[in-house]
Amino acid sequence: MSGQDRPWSPRTLAAQALGHVDAATHGLVPPIHVTTTFLRDPDNQYRTGNIYARPDNATIREAEAIIAALEQAPAALLLGSGMSAATAVFLALQPGDHVVAPTVMYWALRNWLVADAAEWGLRVDLVDTSDLDALRAALRPGATKLVWLETPSNPLWIITDIRAAADLAHAAGARLVVDSTVATPLLTRPLALGADIVMHSATKYLNGHSDVVAGALATAVEDDFWTRIKRGRSMRGQILGPFEAFLLIRGMRTLALRVPAACATAQDLALRLSNHAAIAEVLYPGLPDHSGHAIAARQMQGGFGGMLSIRLRAGEAAAIATAARTTLWKRATSLGGVESLIEHRGSIEGPGSPCPLDLLRLSVGIEDVEDLYADLDQALTGA
Repeated sequence: MSGQDRPWSPRTLAAQALGHVDAATHGLVPPIHVTTTFLRDPDNQYRTGNIYARPDNATIREAEAIIAALEQAPAALLLGSGMSAATAVFLALQPGDHVVAPTVMYWALRNWLVADAAEWGLRVDLVDTSDLDALRAALRPGATKLVWLETPSNPLWIITDIRAAADLAHAAGARLVVDSTVATPLLTRPLALGADIVMHSATKYLNGHSDVVAGALATAVEDDFWTRIKRGRSMRGQILGPFEAFLLIRGMRTLALRVPAACATAQDLALRLSNHAAIAEVLYPGLPDHSGHAIAARQMQGGFGGMLSIRLRAGEAAAIATAARTTLWKRATSLGGVESLIEHRGSIEGPGSPCPLDLLRLSVGIEDVEDLYADLDQALTGA
């Protein structure tokens, strides 16, 4: 809190790392707590609340508090990766529970749901969650316990109406969990739109520097399900390391500078590339002709994200060759860093992927937009 008439905004809280000052040194940067074990009190109690490093850590708690503030949530959890965070939610369900998830979503999680979730007794249906009629038809009242959304969804950037999906899920007796990695808490707060839990691959925009692998969850209510997730993190040893949490805190301090810059550049590039002779289609929710533009404009405040995809008229070979000719855009997996990345996503996802083979996925960083466009233009023209 600021001591003024109103509380600090989440943006300010992230920039100030909640305004905490180290009590021992008065340092403005939080220390890294690396100890794995803690001294008991003389009567064998742990009145500090610190017991052992596997379930808990002071540096991690500080990073979690910032994420909770950003999402305006009562609690958040950090895990060792985005996949750890996502699967921790599913593993908190009971055998036999039914799950609905998007057809187009983060490929690794989609594969886990298709190939591995059944081993845990889960029943999974993949549907186009942007089609509310299809989502409604997939729900099994009393049996469906969780609806998973990803919006914008990777790599086609499909938009799902979070509030409408939450209403459908809750009416069927299910929780709604939203992967909001691409939107970030600055653009969309799913909990305010009715979601029960929001998930982030904190590796991406929250950290923003391509040097931390982490996952985050934030909850609307600290209920029994949340307790199961938290206990599962402890029992499976999925907690993030303290050094990674420290780097994540550092990264979140500049979130409110990086994300708007990426959004503005992505919007500019999407408009320019829409008129490029080599491109058949630009997939970006900020374009007025995008199928989800109206919903995105309603639930994304301050921009439409830093991710877009382009489909080349000349097909798969031309797409791969275009990526090979870029110099400023780096051919690499991941997204949300300060550097701009380009990837032929179909090659990465492999057989069974819904990703068109003529598609290139672009993660827009914070470089000069003229430099980024010029590099793409020369690569596309060479195609």
